[in-house]
Amino acid sequence: MTESPVTLLRSHARHAPWNARGLATHVSALVDAAGVKPTNASARAAPSARAVRFYVANKLLDRPEGLGTAATYNYRHFLQLLSIKIRQREGMTLETIKKEMRELTGDALERRVAQALAPVLLTGMPAAAARDDLRVASWRRVPVADGIELHLRDDSPAATEDTTVILREALRTALGRSDVK
Repeated sequence: MTESPVTLLRSHARHAPWNARGLATHVSALVDAAGVKPTNASARAAPSARAVRFYVANKLLDRPEGLGTAATYNYRHFLQLLSIKIRQREGMTLETIKKEMRELTGDALERRVAQALAPVLLTGMPAAAARDDLRVASWRRVPVADGIELHLRDDSPAATEDTTVILREALRTALGRSDVK
């Protein structure tokens, strides 16, 4: 029996909490898979960490837990960001989206997003979730420094080559080892 789109969407909650970049990357993976293309040329289909902070500042997204680089975003933020991208695709302005978001309960928001993403949830992305549930996941080891590795699950939206390089370099910088190749 196939799962409902809401159940499949909820499977993404296991990736929370995210930082701004992680949230943007995760949403971008779903947005890309769904073929979301905003009708407004000034809006990008794939959100960035900068866009996440912009949406928080303009009260389209709830405030995250914590401040600055320690800020974390949860499943509700994930739903809100997906909703923003979906509504932009439908031609809505940010002001209209902001008004709608104030009126939506968590359940209604979740159902709306799940319904809009049902085709991709039922065909593409659930394969990764199914592999997780069966504990058959492929992991990649990325050397960071002597004795330190970064482990990335291959089906994770954050496992792209660009994101891997960014994560590795951020860890090296945090370790004070930016000279390590």
